[in-house]
Amino acid sequence: MRVITGELSTATLKRLEDTLPWYSEMPPGRRSAVGLVAQAGITSFISWFEDPTTTPWIAADVFGAAPRELLRSVSLQQTLQLIRIAVEVVEARVKADDDVLREAILLYSREIAFASADVYARAAEARGLWDARLEALVVDSILSGEYDNELPSRIAALGWNGHGEVCVLVGTSPRQLDVDQLRRTARHLDADVLIGVQGSRLVLVIGRAAPRSEKAEDAEPLPFITIAEQLEPGFGSGHLVLGPEVPSLVDASKSAKAALAGFAVARSWRNAPRPTLANDLLPERAFAGDPLARSTLINKIYKPLQAHSTDLLTTLWCYLDNGRSLEATARELFVHPNTVRYRLKRVSEVIGWDATGAREALILQAALIVGSISDPEPGRAR
Repeated sequence: MRVITGELSTATLKRLEDTLPWYSEMPPGRRSAVGLVAQAGITSFISWFEDPTTTPWIAADVFGAAPRELLRSVSLQQTLQLIRIAVEVVEARVKADDDVLREAILLYSREIAFASADVYARAAEARGLWDARLEALVVDSILSGEYDNELPSRIAALGWNGHGEVCVLVGTSPRQLDVDQLRRTARHLDADVLIGVQGSRLVLVIGRAAPRSEKAEDAEPLPFITIAEQLEPGFGSGHLVLGPEVPSLVDASKSAKAALAGFAVARSWRNAPRPTLANDLLPERAFAGDPLARSTLINKIYKPLQAHSTDLLTTLWCYLDNGRSLEATARELFVHPNTVRYRLKRVSEVIGWDATGAREALILQAALIVGSISDPEPGRAR
């Protein structure tokens, strides 16, 4: 049989080119590598057939002739097509009554198929481990805010499908983390996630992905809080904090810092929902010394009210100082209670927080305290 090795190899390559479009479309270098694999398989079969007791697993050595990058350009399905054609070419040269040789071909083709699956499985496992390490590195970079020129390429290598706005969700890592379930849930919600585990903390960077259906393209995207609620079962027990929405993945560190700061103080809010918005924990974060929370309270609450109307700021101060009593506030300001109601409504319209709610009143009071401390003209506050 050894004398027809060259003939079998040539016939196999000819059949590949005639029957497999992906082979003929390959660059010459890769076609040559595929040809080496086919030739190595035929040579290996002949060596094994002549003495099957010497190297019973010689099929696993067939892929040693292929460069490593061939695994990325030729799929397992294509490899099995290659094996099938090689076996058909060899079988065509076997006499119908040569049962021993035919049985050897069947046995060897089974071994080479298992060897192929093993090669691709090990490659997939190695790629999975590499992707996990790369993903952890990207999440660490986002949490620390340490960006470099390689970060975009690393994110692209992970197959990130998110685009546009991004939020960071921080919670406790469960005992058995099901990464695949988290990704499936995110895909179902037209979102993508980067997942990082830092000790007992589980961090998800959530981005909007392209809608899976044409109908979803015209629909309003789900709010990030709704996405976080659906992802909540994948976390362990304890608090779960969602950072504020930022325009893109490049700005994700801002959301991450807010979420981490909120997670650190969430236990101080006795009835904190799960998940909790990081901006709902602004007072606790500010009391803990978070500069981002202080600047958020000043820039989103105190300064807008101060710039809009002194009456609104003064009314809010009085209302909160008087225990949220409309009548007491009206008496102090010498106005009608309906005037107080109107001003409080205007406050809500200007900044988005409602002073009549207990939790939001705490946020507003913290903003007034922090803002008045930072105000170079404290006399304007009242």
